[in-house]
Amino acid sequence: METKTYAPLTSFIDLLLDAICVVDVEGRFVFVSAACERIFGYTPEEMIGRAMIEMVVPEDRARTLQAANEIMSGQPKPHFENSYLRKDGQVVHIMWSARWSEADQLRVAVARDITKRKQAESMQAALYSISEAAHAAKDLLALFQRIHQIIGELLPALNFSVALYDEKNDQLSFPYHVDEHDQAPAPRKPDACTLCAEVIRTGQPLLLTAETLTALPEHLRAVGGRNSLCWLGVPLNSHKGTIGALMVKSYSGGARYTEKDKELLQFVSTQVAAAIERKQLHARLQYMAQYDQLTNLPNRALLHDRLRTALARARREQGRLSLLYLDLDKFKQVNDTFGHAAGDRLLQEVANRLKQCVREADTVARIGGDEFVVLLESIQVPEHASIVAEKIRSALNQPLDMEGHSLHILPSIGVALYPEHGDEEKQLLKHADEAMYFAKKNGGNRFQMKIEPSPSDDGAQTESPA
Repeated sequence: METKTYAPLTSFIDLLLDAICVVDVEGRFVFVSAACERIFGYTPEEMIGRAMIEMVVPEDRARTLQAANEIMSGQPKPHFENSYLRKDGQVVHIMWSARWSEADQLRVAVARDITKRKQAESMQAALYSISEAAHAAKDLLALFQRIHQIIGELLPALNFSVALYDEKNDQLSFPYHVDEHDQAPAPRKPDACTLCAEVIRTGQPLLLTAETLTALPEHLRAVGGRNSLCWLGVPLNSHKGTIGALMVKSYSGGARYTEKDKELLQFVSTQVAAAIERKQLHARLQYMAQYDQLTNLPNRALLHDRLRTALARARREQGRLSLLYLDLDKFKQVNDTFGHAAGDRLLQEVANRLKQCVREADTVARIGGDEFVVLLESIQVPEHASIVAEKIRSALNQPLDMEGHSLHILPSIGVALYPEHGDEEKQLLKHADEAMYFAKKNGGNRFQMKIEPSPSDDGAQTESPA
């Protein structure tokens, strides 16, 4: 019978897509198959004699050494996963099937490159996390912080920024900016000489490395070559167009971004853009539910919420607060004479002047028409409310130019105090409202303090001097 001659076993091994690695008791490679060069980037000659653990990423070394000890003690590892650094600096994810040969005193393992699978899993996990963050984050800043964490799990993102473009005002802002060297840029018009503006203008990603620098337009080359070795930016594209950009940056000696990183960041950017728009819409709807659209002051609902909170705090701390209920005298005449647009401008000016008369902690609210309420928290004595009321009356009396005419805004102001005039929000609002009408009935352009009636005055109110 004819005897067939077979090629040496190693020639068959070198045809395998998975890599065969043999490591001695000291953890050094003594044999590797040809597939190792495709997976790890090193030739077999470069790997033989090298310590296996040197190629493992630092964060995986402890558990890799533990697994190696378990294998050498007779426990096979059919599905052990860890990550290695390739010769080109990229990370490769490996699944090992390994066992110990007691007779040869060698660890024999088969390495399968699962990098693409791990990346796909990471991408799906990132998309889910971004979608979850869009619902869970309390505001945009919290959303950006979570997105930074998520992207940092996909690629190096020590320096990470979110830029948002307001097309209506043609303004670029940087609501989230983490950088080891630079401060967040101030909001500004998109500058044609910045990398971020180029990404938003073109709607295309931009990868800047030492190799790609020369291919950039001259006006961007100078910007890119200043102090960062590597810069990657991708647009935030939505159905409305480009709403901003995501950017990661690495300074000299740091990470080097690749085309693969660009594709990855591009892939998640669509989900990020949708998450940002969802959170912006939620913020707009919440704002519309709580603020007056004409004056941007808190509306009736938000006033009641803040008053409840202020009363609870005042009860707890045995403090004081005051409500000023304000109505504009003869406001209807302004509308009838100059039109509703002029009336709107008048209300906006009143809102601005009221805010200038109070502290940051106080609340100025428009509760409808030409009626406003001022909540003064933590006042020391009742006279403080009177001082603010007179300050408001004086400020509103300053002339306002309207269609070439000089107008004087004349307010009627009612004042109620906690705890003197009630300890519930409805009580205080009612007393302040009644005091305001008493001031208006007695000529207007004055403030009126609500006082407790005595038995002899049959419920009359005492007028405070204007």
